[in-house]
Amino acid sequence: MKNSIKLIAVCLFVQLFTINLSAQDKAKQIDQLLTKYNEYGQFNGSALVSENGKIIFKKGYGSANMEWDIPNQPDTKFRLGSVSKQFTSLLIIKLVEEGKIKLDVPITTYLPDYPKANGDKITIHNLLTHTSGIPNFTSFPNFYKDLSRNPYSPEEFVKTFSNLPLEFTPGEKFSYSNSGYFVLGYIIEKITGKSYEQYLQEIIFTPLKMVNTGYDHSDIILKNRAAGYEKHGKVIVNASYIDMSIPYAAGSLYSTVEDLYLWDQALYTTKLLSQQSMDSMFKAYIPIGGGEESYGYGWFTSEVKIGAKDKVRIIEHGGGINGFNTVLSRIPANKNLVVLLNNTGGTVLGEMNEAIRAILYNQPFNQPKKSMAFELLDVYTNQGLATGTSTYKKLKTDPTYGIKEEDMNQVGYQLLQSGKKKEAIEIFKINVDTFPKSGNTYDSLGEAYLADGDKTLAIANYKKSLELNPKNESGKKVLEELTKK
Repeated sequence: MKNSIKLIAVCLFVQLFTINLSAQDKAKQIDQLLTKYNEYGQFNGSALVSENGKIIFKKGYGSANMEWDIPNQPDTKFRLGSVSKQFTSLLIIKLVEEGKIKLDVPITTYLPDYPKANGDKITIHNLLTHTSGIPNFTSFPNFYKDLSRNPYSPEEFVKTFSNLPLEFTPGEKFSYSNSGYFVLGYIIEKITGKSYEQYLQEIIFTPLKMVNTGYDHSDIILKNRAAGYEKHGKVIVNASYIDMSIPYAAGSLYSTVEDLYLWDQALYTTKLLSQQSMDSMFKAYIPIGGGEESYGYGWFTSEVKIGAKDKVRIIEHGGGINGFNTVLSRIPANKNLVVLLNNTGGTVLGEMNEAIRAILYNQPFNQPKKSMAFELLDVYTNQGLATGTSTYKKLKTDPTYGIKEEDMNQVGYQLLQSGKKKEAIEIFKINVDTFPKSGNTYDSLGEAYLADGDKTLAIANYKKSLELNPKNESGKKVLEELTKK
């Protein structure tokens, strides 16, 4: 009997030792991956990874404040952008659970002053699933230069879009709308009699001891807050100002990777909601783009095949706000979590997330590559069209460089805005050649041709864009104008 107990103990020890070595190896691979992304100027922030509910990796990269060379750490606070939406959705479902609101009634039930022509058609469910048809305020032409810089009360800001025509019949389709989540925050205040910020603190942050999470205010001194930066090619500049009353319930929160781990763990429990209510947030309510991705309440959901394994369900959301972009990605079946918080504007967090996911499941993954777009920006800007084109031909054969669609698109628009139309066209042409199935690349090339006065090629590329992406509403409008007799 004693020998049997000893054998069991030895087996358990070996098993735990093997698991620990596996976690250490994965942590080492993740660190090497993110270190390379940092070296290539594509990640400046903090990361946390958990496997089977246990943290196996957390670390900061680059600077929280570049002026003072203050490093990013796991307790650095970052603005979350649209990752905030999952917190708003939970507050709404909490009110549903308490019988204070219903998901399937018009929003005018709770906002009697909301214009009835629109409000009587829109439900809470529509707002939660981005199926309301309310125009997205961050897409307004004057948003970044004007609207985003001024303070508004929730009531005042809702009036900037509530009377606008709906883009489609509510419930008809998915169209991402920050406006819808702004309205949800306003409804929370109306129902509870408390500010959105107060209710967040009371229902989520205090119970979960998320002491490093909250509603961000530019004027408040906040310990360990990361400064936000943007990249103009290889040049990093301070992010443009945004008044934090504007993102509101759609994107005004800050947090740390450590606090977001607490949040992730709570979602496996009934601390905040009943199991039925919790499950309702993660349902696939509305398909997106004809693929396997759908939207729940404040979360994107998808079924992804990893190597030869069966498909796993992924529940995640990204965020972007002036100077920051973020990803929180969960795989409930294995209680795996990836959190990436970055403070140098838009970067390839999705690419990093996929690589880390592959590491967790012992699968091969793509190594980081330098972004060719930023090399080409410098050359096209300073040395002209011919040198830029010859540089592209040279870099195309260099395996350390890669063409990233979003980076190329960003660089193309920077050239276009600086008056270098021919150079912008060349960048967009490279993007089209590299990503021929992306409607967005053709749309951008069409815009560049139009700016350069070539109406024929503009029409051809807008048509191709719509062929690949029939939901490109802005492209449809431009094409209609171009083809008018």
